[in-house]
Order: sequence, then structure tokens, then C-alpha cells
Amino acid sequence: MCEDCLPILPYPMTASRRSLMLFTASAAGILLGGRIAGAMEATAPPKPDNLLTPDASLKRLMESNARYVHGLSRLDDFRQEREALISGQNPYAAVLTCADSRIAPEHVFNSGLGDLFVCRVAGNFANDEMLASIEYAVAVLKTPVVMVLGHDRCGAVGATIESLREGKSLPGHIPSLAAALAPAVKASSQESGDALENAIRQNVIDRLDTGRVELVS
Repeated sequence: MCEDCLPILPYPMTASRRSLMLFTASAAGILLGGRIAGAMEATAPPKPDNLLTPDASLKRLMESNARYVHGLSRLDDFRQEREALISGQNPYAAVLTCADSRIAPEHVFNSGLGDLFVCRVAGNFANDEMLASIEYAVAVLKTPVVMVLGHDRCGAVGATIESLREGKSLPGHIPSLAAALAPAVKASSQESGDALENAIRQNVIDRLDTGRVELVS
């Protein structure tokens, strides 16, 4: 893990097998994109262990990742969890992450069914539909923490850098991804060091701004 990318974390991170960039926002008392009315009526949570404070949720994420890094991932029989989750869900964290096949939050954070509310798109950016999904997790499911998870050597960010540098047209619908990632690439273009790593980090930071986190009384 990249410790320099984590100024908000209260304790050191364990080095991962792949470099991850994580930023979290407390979802207790916040909504992404403004207020949401008409949340569904609360029911008894199917996983009581997931009723955590934001700090406790973040601590659980970090400890679970440490187990994954050290090869101590839990072995699950999902039959009991499947039955409990028929009635609903109460994930303890929402994760916005890349669609890259090498990054699976459920494995990286050593989680079971119903623990993480995962939103995935190449380049881990937040469009309106992604924001709506995260808002649902916060407002309806009462998820206490939202995490933006980036990873090294992101192909979507790399393709955007190449497209901007060389003026190449990308095929199919990929230009829509590049358009979403271009602001981060441009904002980090004057930084020293590896251009791809800088753009990946900036893209993670930009997602918090895109989310327009607002305090709700």
C-alpha cells in the first residue's frame, strides 16, 4: 500500500502485493451529491457485525487487507450468509474501484457476502449512475464508510495518457472513459516522477471532489 497516499489514516499501512491507493470518507451523517429523501424503512440488519462506526469500519478494512497480504484470508462456507442475506443487506463499507480483473475488493479486504457494496468501472471514476449507487448505500443501507480504491498500472488511465499525448482516437465507447479521466491526467501532468502513477493518484483524489461530499444535519 502507498502510505504517502493516505494522510487521513491514523496508523501505518501494511505493504500490499499490489500498490493500492485508498481514500475514505465517513458516510455517517454524509451523503454524496446532496440530500436524499424518502429512504426505505429500516429493517433488522442481516449481519449485525457490520453495524460499525466509520472509524471501526476503516479499521476492519485495514486489518482484513493485512490478512490478505499475509496469506491468511478466511475460508468461507457461504451457505449461512446466503440465507441471512435473503432479507436484505447492511454492508459495512462501500468501495468505488476499477473494473480491472486484478483488483477484487472482496478478496483484497478478505470479505464475505454482504460486507462490501462495490461499484466498479474502468478507471474508478464516478459518473451520475455511480454516485447514485453510492448514495443508495449511504442513505438506504446506512453504510458508514465510502472508499475510493485505485491501483497501480491502471490500463484505463494509461490509455488516456497515451491518447492525450499522441492525439490517438480510442475505439468504441472507450473515449467516454478517457473523457472522465482526462482531468486527472492533465492536473498531474506537470508533476515530477512517473506520469502514470501521478495520474492514478490524482484520479483517486478527484473522485472525492466529484462526489461533492456534503454534511447533512
